[in-house]
Amino acid sequence: MKVINKYLLRTCLTSLFMAFFLALQVTPVVAGGYDNALHDVKGVKVLFNVSLGNPAFSNAVFWAVRNVYQDEAVSSLPEKPQVAVVFHGPAVKLLSSDRAGFDQKDIGEIDKFQTTLREMKKDGVKLEVCLYAAKVMGIDPATIMPEIDQVGNGFISVAGYQAQGYSVVTIP
Repeated sequence: MKVINKYLLRTCLTSLFMAFFLALQVTPVVAGGYDNALHDVKGVKVLFNVSLGNPAFSNAVFWAVRNVYQDEAVSSLPEKPQVAVVFHGPAVKLLSSDRAGFDQKDIGEIDKFQTTLREMKKDGVKLEVCLYAAKVMGIDPATIMPEIDQVGNGFISVAGYQAQGYSVVTIP
């Protein structure tokens, strides 16, 4: 009887030991695996420099952009994440109420994209559009979403955010 109890005790302890080490190996994957990237980081300041003009692809990319500040690994840092987006080039067409040149499928994607941007603005994300790009793309500034701040030259905004310590991520 004592032999069986020792065997059961040893089996239980071995199982617990193995479960503990397995949990240690799985934890970084479950936590998002940002231990290296966010090591000693107090907060994230990021600027997305966007010229992408494909409506469907923009929706896919902006899921990831939004996830940057919504992800628990970032939102749990001591300092609140600071996020800005500056739109250039063909991307400015996605910010306009003028849907000329887009087919019906694209219009639905643009509506979805603009909804995402409105939600991001409510979340505190700074959104800016380059008026020089709007002019080049033939977009009337009066048709641009009111949630988007209009700046004369988006490159000045990019340089300014970078000088403030924002990391720049370019989405061509």
